[in-house]
Amino acid sequence: MTAIKHALQRDIFTPNDERLLSIVNVCKAGKKKRNCFLCATVTTERPVQVNVVKVKKSDKGDFYKRQTAWALRDLAVVDAKDAVKENPEFDLHFDKVYKWVASSTVEKNTFISCIWKLNQRYLRKKIDFINVSSQLLEESVPSGENQSVAGGDEEAVDEYQELNAREEQDIEIMMEGCEYAISNAEAFAEKLSRELQVLDGANIQSIMASEKQVNILMKLLDEALKEVDQIELKLSSYEEMLQSVKEQMDQISESNHLIHLSNTNNVKLLSEIEFLVNHMDLAKGHIKALQEGDLTSSRGIEACTNAADALLQCMNVALRPGHDMLHAVKQQQQRFSDLREQFARRLASHLNSVFVQQGHDQSSTLAQHSVELTLPNHHPFHRDLLRYAKLMEWLKNTDYGKYEGLTKNYMDYLSRLYEREIKDFFEVAKIKMTGTTREGKKFATLPRKESAVKQETESLHGSSGKLTGSTSSLNKLSVQSSGNRRSQSSSLLDMGNMSASDLDVADRTKFDKIFEQVLSELEPLCLAEQDFISKFFKLQQHQSILGTTTNEAEEMDGGTLSRSYTSGVPQTISSEKDMIRQMMTKIFRCIEPELNNLIALGDKIDSFNSLYMLVKMSHHVWTAQNVDPASFLSTTLGNVLVTVKRNFDKCISNQMKQMDEVKISKKSKVGILPFVAEFEEFAALAESIFKNAERRGDLDKAYIKLIRAVFVSVEKVANESQKTPRDVVMMENFHHIFATLSRLKISCLEAEKKEAKQKYTDHLQSYVIYSLGQPLEKLNHFFEGVEARVAQGIREEEVSYQLAFNKQELRKVIKEYPGKEVKKGLDNLYKKVDKHLCEEENLLQVVWHSMQDEFIRQYKHFEGLIARCYPGSGITMEFTIQDILDYCSSIAQSH
Repeated sequence: MTAIKHALQRDIFTPNDERLLSIVNVCKAGKKKRNCFLCATVTTERPVQVNVVKVKKSDKGDFYKRQTAWALRDLAVVDAKDAVKENPEFDLHFDKVYKWVASSTVEKNTFISCIWKLNQRYLRKKIDFINVSSQLLEESVPSGENQSVAGGDEEAVDEYQELNAREEQDIEIMMEGCEYAISNAEAFAEKLSRELQVLDGANIQSIMASEKQVNILMKLLDEALKEVDQIELKLSSYEEMLQSVKEQMDQISESNHLIHLSNTNNVKLLSEIEFLVNHMDLAKGHIKALQEGDLTSSRGIEACTNAADALLQCMNVALRPGHDMLHAVKQQQQRFSDLREQFARRLASHLNSVFVQQGHDQSSTLAQHSVELTLPNHHPFHRDLLRYAKLMEWLKNTDYGKYEGLTKNYMDYLSRLYEREIKDFFEVAKIKMTGTTREGKKFATLPRKESAVKQETESLHGSSGKLTGSTSSLNKLSVQSSGNRRSQSSSLLDMGNMSASDLDVADRTKFDKIFEQVLSELEPLCLAEQDFISKFFKLQQHQSILGTTTNEAEEMDGGTLSRSYTSGVPQTISSEKDMIRQMMTKIFRCIEPELNNLIALGDKIDSFNSLYMLVKMSHHVWTAQNVDPASFLSTTLGNVLVTVKRNFDKCISNQMKQMDEVKISKKSKVGILPFVAEFEEFAALAESIFKNAERRGDLDKAYIKLIRAVFVSVEKVANESQKTPRDVVMMENFHHIFATLSRLKISCLEAEKKEAKQKYTDHLQSYVIYSLGQPLEKLNHFFEGVEARVAQGIREEEVSYQLAFNKQELRKVIKEYPGKEVKKGLDNLYKKVDKHLCEEENLLQVVWHSMQDEFIRQYKHFEGLIARCYPGSGITMEFTIQDILDYCSSIAQSH
C-alpha cells in the first residue's frame, strides 16, 4: 500500500499541487467488485482545500487516473455502520449517500481517523461521525501524555515532504546492498532495525564520553548564577534610593498643586466679587432720583428714567449658581425691591394726578367750542404725557399691577372727558341741522315745519336714550306729521321728507357739510388718541388689558354685540391692535350711539339725507380700512355704516310701499303719476350725490328695485284708471321715464330704458289705432267686410258682385264721408285726444302727427282695396291725401 501511495502522490497529486494524506482500497457495496481508491488530500497552497478523491486504475495499463473529487466541506455524515464489531463497510454522505466496502477494517479505520482529524482542523467539527468507535476518535486526538505523540503524528502528516533525488538514490543503493530487500520486506526491516540499534548504542557511548565537558559546563553555570545574584542585590539598593527620591518629589508636587488650587480659588473669588459689585451696585445719584426725583420737569423725568433703567438692570442681572444664598446679595435684592416699590408708587400717584388735572383743564376749554362745530385738541396733553413713556414701559415690566391700575384710571378719566366733549359737539351739530337754539325758547316763532322737527329732536333725546342701530329701533322714529310736509298723500317721499318747496337743495347741501364736518372732526381725534395710547402705554408686547366690570350690549343688525371688561382676570388678547382697540372702545364708547342719534335725526329731517350719509360714511370707512382694517375707528364707522345702509334700504322700501298704496282721482285725468316724477327727482339727486362714490353698487341695486316697482305701479294705475284711457296713462308715464333715463344716462338701467321706450311706442301705436277707428267708422266696417270675403276665398275682382259689397253700396258709404265731414271728425278727435293728454308731458303734437300718419296709411289701404276689388269703376274717395294733410294742419293750428 505504501508503494501505491507513493505512486499516486507522484503521478496524480503532485502535478496538481496536492498532498496525499490517507488512502483506502474500496469497492461499491452490492455490486461486482471493481476496486478503486478513496484518497484524502490537501492543497499545498493557501487557503488549504481538503478533498476526497476517487482514483481508479486504468483497464489498459498499470497507471492510475483521477475519476471523481468531492470537497470535504460538502461531506455531511460519515457512517461506520458498527462501532463495536469489525465491519469493512462505511457510508459517506455528500450530495447523496455513497456506500463503500473497504479491503480491510484497518484501512477503513485509518481513513475515517484521517477524515476526523481534517474535520477538526479545517472544518471546525462540521461533519457528523456516527457508528464510529470512541476509542478510534480518542486515538486520533489523545489528551494528556499522548498529546505530544498525536501532535507529532498530525505534524508529521502536515509536514510530509517528498523524497528528493539524492534521498531516493541513497535508498536504492541501500536496497541494492540487500538481496532480499524487496522479496522479503520483513527480513529487510529487521536488518535495518538491528543496524539502528547499533547506531543508538554508539550514540550513547559518545554521550557518556563527553560527561567531563558537561561537568565543566555546569560549574560555569553555577558561577554565572552567583554573579546574577550580586547584580540583583545592587539593583535592589538602587531601587530603595530611587523610592525615597520619588516620595520627596510626590510631596513637592502635592504642595505645588495645593498652591495652584489656592491661587485659582482666589482668582475665581475675586471674579465673583467684582461681578457682584459691578452688576449689583446702584449709584447714589440714581437712588436719590428714585426717592426724591422731580417728576414734573423734563430734567427730573430724564434722571428718573435713567435711574429706573439702572435699577431694572441691577434687578434683572443673571446671578450665577450660589449667589442667591449670599446674605449680602439678599440684602441688596431686598433694597432694590423696596426702591422699585417706592418709586412705582410715587410714579403711579403722580400720573394719576396728571390724569385728573387734565380732565379739569380740558373741561374749562369746552365753553369756547360749544358754539363751534369743532372738538378740543388734546395734543398738548399728549405731548406732556409722552415724556413719561419710558417710565410707563419700566412700570409695565416691573410692576404690572400698578401699570394696569394706571391704564384703568386713564380710561376712566378720559372716557368721562371725551363723553362730555363729544356730546356737546354732537349737540352743536344737531342744533345747526335743525336751525334751533339750545334753549328751545323760540318754538312759538318757528314755522310749523321747524317746530315739528325740534319737537321730534327733543323726543329723540328724551325718550329713546341710547339709540341703537337696529331696524326695529329705527322704525320707532317714523315721522307722524307727514301731512304737514306734503300736500299730496300719494307722494313718493311721504314718509318723513319735506317737499322740494320746503327743503331745497341748499338745505341738503348744508346737512351734507355738517355731517362731513362731524366725521372729519372725529377721525383725527380718534387717530391721535390711538397713536398716543400705542406710544404711551408701550403696547408693542402682547399683554392683557383689564377694564371695569361692565357689559355694553349694542343692538347690531338685529343681533347683539357684547363688549365686556373684566377686572381681576386677564382677558387674553392676541395682538397689540386688539389691546388698542379695546382701550379705544372704552374711552370712546359714546361715539357710536351719538353717531346713530345724529343719523336718526338726519333721516327724520329728510330721508334723502340717507343718500348723503351713505356716501360720506362709506368714504370714511374706506379710508379708515385702508389705514388699518381692524382699528377702532374702522370698526366703529363700519358699525355705523350698517345703520346708514339700513336707513337707505328703509327709504327705498318705503318708497316702493307708497307706490303700492297710491290712489288716483276718478274725476280728473291721470297725467304724469307723482311717483314717476319723484323717481326723476330721486335719480337726479342720487346721481349728483353718488358721483365717483365707493358705494355705487348699493345705489344701482336700489335703482333696479325702484324702477321695477315704478313699472308695476304704472301698469296698476293704468288698469284702474276710469277717466283716462289705459294706453294714454302707459304712454305718457313711460315716455317720461324714458326721457328721464336718457337724460341721466344711468348705466345699470339701460335695459329698463329700452323697455320703457318699447312700452311707450307700443301704447302710442295702440292708442292711435284705437282712436282712428271712430271718424270713418262705417267705411272701416265696409272694408273689413270686403277683406273678410277675400279671406273666405272670393276673388278680389268678384267682390263687387256681392250684394252687400257691390259698387252701389260702396258709393253710398263713400258719400257719407265728404271732405267737410272728415274734417269735422278729425276736429272732434283732436279735441278728445287733447282732453286725454296732460300738458306737462307735451305729447299732443306727437300723438296728432302719429294719427295723421296712421290716417294716411288707412286712406292708402282703402284706395288699394278699391283699385283691386272694383277695377275700372272709377270710384274714388271724396277727399285726397293732401286734403288730409291740410285738415290736420289747420286743426292743429286752430287749437
